[in-house]
Amino acid sequence: MATKYIFITGGVVSSLGKGVAAAGCGALLQSRGYSVHARKFDPYLNIDPGTMSPFQHGEVYVTSDGYETDLDLGYYERFLGARLTRNDSVSGGRIYWDVLNAERHGDYLGATVQMIPHVSNKIKEYISAPTDTDFVVCEIGGTVGDIEGKIFLESIRQFANDVGRKNVMFIHLTLAPYLEKSGELKTKPTQMSARELLENGIQADMLIVRTPRMLTAGERDKIGMFCNIPAKSVISGIDVDNIYKIPLAYESQHVFDIIADHFGLAHARGDMTRFERIENYLAADLPTVNVGVVGKYFNVPDAYKSLNEALFHAGIQNNVHVNIKKIDAENFIPDDCRDVDGILVPGGFGARGVDGKIAAARHARENNIPYMGICLGMQVAVIEFARNVLGIEDAGSAEFTSDCIPVIGIMADHNAENMGGTLRLGAYPCEITPDTLAHKIYGATNISERHRHRYEMDIGLEQKFAAAGLIISGRSPDGKLPEMIELKNHPFFVAGQFHPEFQSSPYTGHPMFNAFINACKKQ
Repeated sequence: MATKYIFITGGVVSSLGKGVAAAGCGALLQSRGYSVHARKFDPYLNIDPGTMSPFQHGEVYVTSDGYETDLDLGYYERFLGARLTRNDSVSGGRIYWDVLNAERHGDYLGATVQMIPHVSNKIKEYISAPTDTDFVVCEIGGTVGDIEGKIFLESIRQFANDVGRKNVMFIHLTLAPYLEKSGELKTKPTQMSARELLENGIQADMLIVRTPRMLTAGERDKIGMFCNIPAKSVISGIDVDNIYKIPLAYESQHVFDIIADHFGLAHARGDMTRFERIENYLAADLPTVNVGVVGKYFNVPDAYKSLNEALFHAGIQNNVHVNIKKIDAENFIPDDCRDVDGILVPGGFGARGVDGKIAAARHARENNIPYMGICLGMQVAVIEFARNVLGIEDAGSAEFTSDCIPVIGIMADHNAENMGGTLRLGAYPCEITPDTLAHKIYGATNISERHRHRYEMDIGLEQKFAAAGLIISGRSPDGKLPEMIELKNHPFFVAGQFHPEFQSSPYTGHPMFNAFINACKKQ
């Protein structure tokens, strides 16, 4: 069949969960055997999220082809098992950049360049980029009514006319606040949001109404009447305690049937086994392991989104619940780790909090506490070992100071295509040394993991480290770049220069996280 498109928009307020809703609808389609791709369009003017602060925007997610994207792409990859690319995270800034560069290049042959058709056509190009899938689910970031988002709404309106209305479905997320004093659930914000969407030429085909409880039949009738859609197409977007329950919540409200009716698909029972397994895991009375995450971006819940998800996934695989203890790296003291079963130091940029992360790596090493280091978490482990085991008192990183012996030096020439400025970005191969912990973890000698960093461990110090008990167990195919380290004679001490959290799945976990949580479980 011709590719079908589902557009997810939002109104009233931001952060209604459009990304999770998009992933949830995609999961329902997959459960019936349809192939699904996902895309995110953000109206903001940054070219990409790569330079945006984690304190403001949450984590930066990295695709295999080395593009820094919005964290919602992580939802899509985890829920759908899709492998997305640089063409699946598109900002307003990137659109305008493309159009203005084309104008400077003379591609418009002297025409007056305008929002319509030039900008809208560029947006439609990204929407319609081939995917070889049955469905493409596109999330439109921001909120209906935002000035910068109007051209995106105009573009998807045009796109529906271009490909035919029966090949496009519009799903709109809104809010129905509950007023405790009067005991009323107010539907007016939803009515106004749907009306504002209609003013942009888009009639919603389904409404997902964020609400603290299920909508009554009367409330659905009222919303449907004022928003010009059947009451059956008004869905209660109730709060759940875990995002992987959302597909089951949608399934119970027959969301797939509404989608099927719109596109003329056959009704079919979905295989929801993988989500039922997660629901059963959440309800089970299982042991709990406590993982101390020593970081510095805890003021924003989404700053470590993929990391938190990967720990949760590993808990499923190990049949334990994982409790994350947030430990502020800037104020770290060893006593912070008195009740943890494992210590994890994640990635990060800048010198702030590095001393605390180094101290955390030392505490894990000296007290035989399972340790996992990610990116900077590997680098601080190397610095700590150099200082306190090899006796190189001035060991440090060129990222933070020039007044040190740089056991972590500036990145060399990688002859790589996946470069964002001076960052090493995206998936790179790693060769693992046989008969190491890394080899036991992965069960393979050749792997591929995603990177986002600028500095590398100095391979020239390998022999000194190895003689003292810290070995390089994974490296680039040319042998020049250390990718993994591990400590001998320790219950579990392993770190990678890459970000394994970006390839974790709720259905399988990730080998490195699975092994780490297993070690915590034994601890």
